[in-house]
Amino acid sequence: MNTPLPPADELVLVDRELARLDARRSELLARRAWLVRALYPPVPAMAPPPPGTGAVADSTPRSAQNVLLTLGGTLLTIAAVAFTLVSWGSMGIGGRAAVLLVVTSAALAAPVALLRKGLVSTAESVAALGLVLMILDAYALHRVALAGTDGLGYTAVASAVLAGAWTAYGSVLPRLRIPLPAAVVAAQLPLPLGVLAAGGGPTAFAWAALVTAAADLAVVLWTRPASVRITAATGATALGGWSLLTGGWLSLTSPWSGAPLLLAGAALSLYAAWRRPELAAAASALAGLSATAALGGLLRAALPSDWTVPGYVLCGLALAGLWRTDSTRDASGPAVAGGPAAGTVRLPRGVRQGLAASGAGVVALGGLWALPPAAVGLLGPVARTTDVWSGEHAKRALTSYPATAALVLLVAAAALAAVPRLWARCGALAAVWALLTALPVSLGLPYAATLVLQLLTTAAALWLAVRPGPLARGLKRGGAKDAAAGRPAGPVLPPLPGPGTPWTGWAPLRPPTRAAVLEPGTALGWCAYAGGLASAVSAVALALDVRGATFASLGVLLGLLTGVAVFGEGARRVVSACVAVLTATGLVLSVAADAGFEAHWTAVALLLVPAATAAVGARTRTGPTALAVEITGACVGLLALGIAASRPAFLALVLALGGVIAAATAVRPERRRFASWTAAVLFLLATWVRLAVSDVTTPEAYTLPVTVPALVVGFLRRRRDREASSWPAYGPGLAATLLPSLVAAWVDPDWVRPLLLGVAALVVTLLGARFRLQALLVLGGGALALDGLHELAPYVVQVVDALPRWLPPALAGLLLLAVGATYEQRLRDARRLRERLGRMR
Repeated sequence: MNTPLPPADELVLVDRELARLDARRSELLARRAWLVRALYPPVPAMAPPPPGTGAVADSTPRSAQNVLLTLGGTLLTIAAVAFTLVSWGSMGIGGRAAVLLVVTSAALAAPVALLRKGLVSTAESVAALGLVLMILDAYALHRVALAGTDGLGYTAVASAVLAGAWTAYGSVLPRLRIPLPAAVVAAQLPLPLGVLAAGGGPTAFAWAALVTAAADLAVVLWTRPASVRITAATGATALGGWSLLTGGWLSLTSPWSGAPLLLAGAALSLYAAWRRPELAAAASALAGLSATAALGGLLRAALPSDWTVPGYVLCGLALAGLWRTDSTRDASGPAVAGGPAAGTVRLPRGVRQGLAASGAGVVALGGLWALPPAAVGLLGPVARTTDVWSGEHAKRALTSYPATAALVLLVAAAALAAVPRLWARCGALAAVWALLTALPVSLGLPYAATLVLQLLTTAAALWLAVRPGPLARGLKRGGAKDAAAGRPAGPVLPPLPGPGTPWTGWAPLRPPTRAAVLEPGTALGWCAYAGGLASAVSAVALALDVRGATFASLGVLLGLLTGVAVFGEGARRVVSACVAVLTATGLVLSVAADAGFEAHWTAVALLLVPAATAAVGARTRTGPTALAVEITGACVGLLALGIAASRPAFLALVLALGGVIAAATAVRPERRRFASWTAAVLFLLATWVRLAVSDVTTPEAYTLPVTVPALVVGFLRRRRDREASSWPAYGPGLAATLLPSLVAAWVDPDWVRPLLLGVAALVVTLLGARFRLQALLVLGGGALALDGLHELAPYVVQVVDALPRWLPPALAGLLLLAVGATYEQRLRDARRLRERLGRMR
């Protein structure tokens, strides 16, 4: 066969197709069976009765039978308890002994005969009654013959005797399921109750619970019945957990008493993990936490209080390092030929995972303990109670934290950096950033050193965002899952269709695209970039305390962000460019504030930012970076308009300068449509504001000299280019006169201006309809409608006042009914009007 695929890839593809065909075959067979059952329903047949009498055997009890047996056993148990507690004292010693002997012996002997006849469920109920009677016998014996003995001690001995008796009874009658689990339950009590009876404290009780848990573990490992193992496992979990909790509490109050208990519990858990692979991860994790608590408690007793958490972290780090240990000998087999010496022992994978996970959890908790200094170092400068340049943070150091917090972050970063996984490298990068952020707080650095360190942290993080190669060294490229696991991705094969999808043949084998591949450098770059932006914001907030520091910090950050915008890639480049524009805005505001500019002059100065962004956009021409930079600059221009709004004269100046910037941007073909309209609107608004400020009552004297040459220019352009739209040709010129005149007409109480405006608007509308010019038709028609509404408004008000109050709602209802009844026709008319208007130029 001649195929373009390598043999290995073709084999994988063939296996996939065979699996798909098998799945399709199974689906068709299931469908065929359903069709057969639907066409030929089977005839129900009577099941033959079992041999013998035809009755259902007791060994397969039904639910009703179980209910009856349970109720009967419960009633007998209640009767026995009532007899023991109430009627016991009315009998002599001989009668008591006789009743105990006869009833208990009968209850324990009856299951033997019942089992011979196959009545297993009945035998279970009677045996349960016998076990309860044995407990009552023990209670009665204490009340009559041994009333002077200690209750706890007697209960411990009685539970031990009962455990042994029930074990023997269950061993003799193995078909009974109750005695052996009941023996395990009784065996949980002797040692703990014996310790309490002897006056032992919490430590002795914890040791007794741990020894009992060890016995339960032996039962779990070396017995067969599932019910016995489950009961023993439950007891081991409860008593072992109690002993470990006690050991943890003792490690905080009395380390030398708690450490042996914790280490013994760790050894027991580790042995369970070694023998039971299905429990290896959970049991070994528990063992690791216990050992860490024991050793960390001893270190805490020997070290100063600031070194408590680092001591625990070092113990956890030692456990986490077990994941990297390797050998050629398994825990259950001999050494492999050709491997290292036979004396080496390899921990099972589950054990190593559990131990490493517990150690990593301890290190993670230590890292959380060390995060508050980083949070204070990052957010502390943002909390401000005074004005900027007041030196609030420069006069005092930030809140001091233990210096060991920085040490914990350093250890965590080193540990994560040693793991060749993407998530670990990201975590190491975050830990290093947190360390640098926490250093000023942990070490109590002065203001200048803190600011310099924050700027250096920002610079390093942004540099790594641009060049994340050193961080990604040792990580292989691949899919998301393979990159996270540090493995190269395999060949990308076409996905198999589902069972219900018809087969259309093999799809060609395609190599992975760049979009489908997770670049480790991308993830690391984003981590570094996020830290850099956070440090930059904190540095700016801190620099606002001192005038010179503000200028220096903003200048440095502007240079760093500009570098990322120039040398970076993808979205980080776009974001950096936008943040650089905002940084430049802050620098302009700082210079204006330092120079003592008033608010309106500051607004004029802010226009330098959109002018610069327009120049940058003109140089870069296209791409998302240029568009993002220009949009951010336009937002700064809106800020300038808001600042200048308090002084209308300067607002007109700012609007005009903004129009100049927009007009310069409109020279570029890719921005011409939007920028030209923006420039026209800004110039028009500047004119209106200027006229309003100058108390001009006849705006036409100022607008017509602009409208006439603008219309002439538009006419000449339309002569050269018949396909040109009427909006850029005639729109700005007409709007320059019609809109100010319309505003003046609405506030003019005389009738001359509205009349002249209506005539002019009518002429423009008719010209637009005659020559099929959209701009003239829309602007003239809109001005004519608004002018007519202004003239008719007083008469409409008079008519409405003269009409009954119920008439306007009635007319509105009739109008709605009419529109609703002819809705489709009106919709078609609106669409036809829109199409006609759209065909105009």
